[in-house]
Amino acid sequence: MSATDLLANTLSPDANTRQDATAKLENASRENYPQYMLMLTAVLAAEETPLHVRNAAGLALKNALSARDNARQQEYSNRWLSLPNETKGKIKQDALLTLGSASQKAGNFASTVVAAIAAVELPQGHWPELIELLLGFVNNQNNTNLKISTLQTIGFICETIKPEILSLRSNEILTAVIHGARKEETSSDVQLAAVHALFNSLEFVRENFEREGERNYIMQVVCEATQNAAVAVQVGAFECLVRIMGLYYDKMGLYMEQALFGLTVMGMKHADERVALQAVEFWSTVCEEEVDLALEAQEAQDYGETPETESKHFAKIALPEIIPVLLLLLTKQEEDAEDDEWNVSMAAGTCLSLLAGAVQDAIVPAVIPFIEAHIKAEDWHQREAAVMTFGSILEGPDPAVLTPLVNQALPLLIDMMTDPNPQVKDTTAWTLGRICDLLITCIKPDVHLHPLISALVSGLSDSPRIIANCCWALMNLADQYGLYYEDDAERPGSGPLSPYYEGVVQALLRVTESASNEANFRTSAYEAITSYLSHAPADAIVVVQNTLLAVLDRMEQLLGMQNQILGIDDRNNWNELQSNFCSVVICVIRKLEKGIQPLSDRVMTLLLQLIQAAGKTATVLEDAFLVVGSLASVLESGFTPYIQAFLPFLYPALKAHEDTQLCTVAVGIIGDISRALGEQSAPYAESFMTVLLENLQSDVLNRNVKISILSCFGDIALAVGPAFELFLNTAMGVLKQAGAVESNPLDYDLMDYVTQLREGILEAYTGIVTGLKKTPNGVYIR
Repeated sequence: MSATDLLANTLSPDANTRQDATAKLENASRENYPQYMLMLTAVLAAEETPLHVRNAAGLALKNALSARDNARQQEYSNRWLSLPNETKGKIKQDALLTLGSASQKAGNFASTVVAAIAAVELPQGHWPELIELLLGFVNNQNNTNLKISTLQTIGFICETIKPEILSLRSNEILTAVIHGARKEETSSDVQLAAVHALFNSLEFVRENFEREGERNYIMQVVCEATQNAAVAVQVGAFECLVRIMGLYYDKMGLYMEQALFGLTVMGMKHADERVALQAVEFWSTVCEEEVDLALEAQEAQDYGETPETESKHFAKIALPEIIPVLLLLLTKQEEDAEDDEWNVSMAAGTCLSLLAGAVQDAIVPAVIPFIEAHIKAEDWHQREAAVMTFGSILEGPDPAVLTPLVNQALPLLIDMMTDPNPQVKDTTAWTLGRICDLLITCIKPDVHLHPLISALVSGLSDSPRIIANCCWALMNLADQYGLYYEDDAERPGSGPLSPYYEGVVQALLRVTESASNEANFRTSAYEAITSYLSHAPADAIVVVQNTLLAVLDRMEQLLGMQNQILGIDDRNNWNELQSNFCSVVICVIRKLEKGIQPLSDRVMTLLLQLIQAAGKTATVLEDAFLVVGSLASVLESGFTPYIQAFLPFLYPALKAHEDTQLCTVAVGIIGDISRALGEQSAPYAESFMTVLLENLQSDVLNRNVKISILSCFGDIALAVGPAFELFLNTAMGVLKQAGAVESNPLDYDLMDYVTQLREGILEAYTGIVTGLKKTPNGVYIR
């Protein structure tokens, strides 16, 4: 079978044909990698080959060169670099030639291949002539397809390769890209490819942005592109402006005055939603930058320093211009919009929230007239927009400014939970949730609590989105009231929610009986239940105990259905429910503490069954282990009867080096057990230390897990005291070696890692020193 036929078969509608072709290609890749790559490039470059087959060849080439996983990527890179120069040269030549194919789509396929090769070779200092070749292609006036594909290639290279590797060629790259994006370019496809390439190159042209003349020209070209006749080019240009604002805020003063205020306000009014979305995103980015700068300024003031960058208050200056447009866009809701469908109304709501954070009190008088005029309007679009506006400004302004407004609005909002329009009800539930979260003191127990809880509990019988928001509001109510009335001397053992506890939790449990989890409403209900149980006052402890019994019954029932799982959807549903059950059980254990003892046998039995049933499903295992850790922490020495049954499940998790989260949780369990059992954990200390030391030697294990392991040394030492003497020399050697790791001020990730590493080392030393104090005469403490 020819390569063309084989590639065509990988796209066959018949599953067997497809799998057979894919297996043969994988075998070819393993058995003769050089020939495999040459074969694919020949198919990609052949003009007579059908386009879909050339696409398959390009995709196979790219997948043979790049991978998301770092270890796999290193393997692919080494494999490519070990090819003979002649073979690599032929593959590169064919890929570069295909950039100028008569078929623009074939050129697109080739651009991903060239970029994938570049991502491997350029960081190694190979293929130095590539950028020069690409710049020559961009300046080719006779082949439009070549210019488009080359600009796409440059964009992909800029996206995938670290800026410092390309910075030496930034002038040439920028010149080529800007040349293609100019209004004088006759092909809108070339302009679009250039604008996309510019977007990807913006991070490494920082030096060019420092030079006023070059910055002016870049900004001129981008601003002109926002007015291009092709909408796709306009969208790309606004995307560039969004990124420029995020990267170069401090350089934008002049351009905001002269062009960007007007361009972006007009862009938000654009008839094409794609343009309007990017123009709104521009102002969202401005607000995010200014919120961050305000925080930095406050921090600098606290330390008596001057902030590096000062806010130019673009949002406050533009407030009168952008508020009317955002409010108008809020009324553009789509009645049948999907949950995951981003539209201008949603974007405007997000921008309004960010704007409230950036301008704070100034937003209130700017939007109140709109709210008052539309909150009782006949048209549901206007009612919903008014409620959305109110909910969006609740974080940012001074609570003292908002409190009288919320006091006035609360009765009306509670009534609006019976609005005939589902979108209005949904947004009202969300707004009530925001009030519960941010302004809990406005909710007076004797005035608002009964109608509010009644309205939210009624909403639990509505559509999935409304249920999810009602659950969120109820959860915030429990969390914030729990914190606010935590030390209330007037209500010892009770709280304002006490009369409602049983009714609310029962209503939430009814929601969780659903087989569906659309809009995550069932998960939201479980989250709300955990909040109510966590903050339960003494007079609601019976509700906590009864809820635990109900959840254990469900866990038992679901474990019994293990053999009835048919497909991936059933499996995901099973996993999700078990995780929800575990969250509730953890919460109850922490609430009841030693009061969990009468049920600990049943809890542990179910957990061991769950761990066994979960197999290699990491998320369920993590959740189950976290319950075990919580149980050990509260039972202390009472956990001893369960340890022998549990350890055979713990050790495989500790050896799952490729699963960072599971391994981290498993290491934490060793700490929990050691602290719980104290000196009684000594019989297990040697096996714990052995597996932990093995993990430290692993090349696969994430380095952050190794920090947790060092801290765990301290937990074990503190628990077993003098018995840690057996491991002292080894542990001290490891800690000394870890302490020698040095930071690099230019590498922020490494700086963070080294800081956390030193904290882990200190925790280990603290545990060891404290544990060895019990040694006769303290012989090791010197």
